[in-house]
Amino acid sequence: MPVMRFLNTCIFDHGAVGKLAKTLGGYGVSKPFIVTDPGIKAVGLLDTILEALGDIKPAYVFTDTVANPTEDQAILTAKLYTEHGADGIVALGGGSSMDLAKAMSVLASLGGELSDYAAISGGSGKIKNLPPMIAIPTTAGTGSEVSVGFINTLNNGRKETFASPLLIPNTAICDPDLTLGLPASLTAATGMDAVTHCIEAVLTPAVNPPAEGCGLDGLHRAVRNGALKRAVADGSDKDARWNMMMASYEGALAFTKGLGGVHALSHAAGRLKEKKLHHGTLNAIFLPHLLRHIDGVAPEKFERLRFAMGLKAGADMGDAIADLNGAIGIPSTLKAIGVEASDGPGIVEYALADLAHSGNARPFEQGDYEQLFEIALG
Repeated sequence: MPVMRFLNTCIFDHGAVGKLAKTLGGYGVSKPFIVTDPGIKAVGLLDTILEALGDIKPAYVFTDTVANPTEDQAILTAKLYTEHGADGIVALGGGSSMDLAKAMSVLASLGGELSDYAAISGGSGKIKNLPPMIAIPTTAGTGSEVSVGFINTLNNGRKETFASPLLIPNTAICDPDLTLGLPASLTAATGMDAVTHCIEAVLTPAVNPPAEGCGLDGLHRAVRNGALKRAVADGSDKDARWNMMMASYEGALAFTKGLGGVHALSHAAGRLKEKKLHHGTLNAIFLPHLLRHIDGVAPEKFERLRFAMGLKAGADMGDAIADLNGAIGIPSTLKAIGVEASDGPGIVEYALADLAHSGNARPFEQGDYEQLFEIALG
């Protein structure tokens, strides 16, 4: 069973959850606080994790994580963490559960307002002395199990990014078996999140060749080797699930060097709580338009990306992503998922203020985002 040590320790393979109890014991955790969501509980994955705990009894199991976690839930879970005397965290699920677990960890340990720790306002340096966290992904896309940050929709309406090396879970347990049978639509959306991470991380101007190498290998697994299409077509394909979880892991290793305008727009649209928009679906819809928008920028990187995807030299990457979206059932327009023209000004405003905005392959202005939104709206 591979045990990889890059940003953290990652136990990766079919059956990896069997290492959970031993891993918690290694950090001296005897009363873990479990953070997950209603869907994970409903399909029985929570029971799998509780069984893997063996003799360890959780201090509390929180199963009500919402999509696009909120500050209110961070406050609530931090209070529960303290009241029940927890001494560590198990984050089980997709990006939402892991992001909530990280926000809870900050508030439970440090107190104050969540906005005090936002990266864009210089709060990263205030994050310290967090409890041990084990992250167990149940989707292959977000990469939060090895990410330096999390996203939270604050009560002031802003969807903020929080970043610190201390937010990286101490250990990630990546067991592809937990993704077997994941619905095709969710497999597609989370898979395109991973693909977008790989592509945007390579294109951002920051210099980090090892991170780019991770992104290119992840893209190769997901697209050129066909793991994403295979996982969508057959949820029980264990090889496809293994490779998609690896692509997700590598995408997160890659985006240590940054992201770009696709994520700035997706974060901005994701703050529209009432629409319940999936982050991966938003990424997939915006991505082809951004790739066409920056055509001609960083040509050498584009060629490496084309090779990783199995495309011919000079091929239109925007078209290739649009074709991939169509093949796996991703909607082609924002209108198709409930976004309206009236949402545009707010999305553009928040995209300009998003941390990912600074990672574009070339500088973006308001007009760039307005044009991308209009085209993606359909």
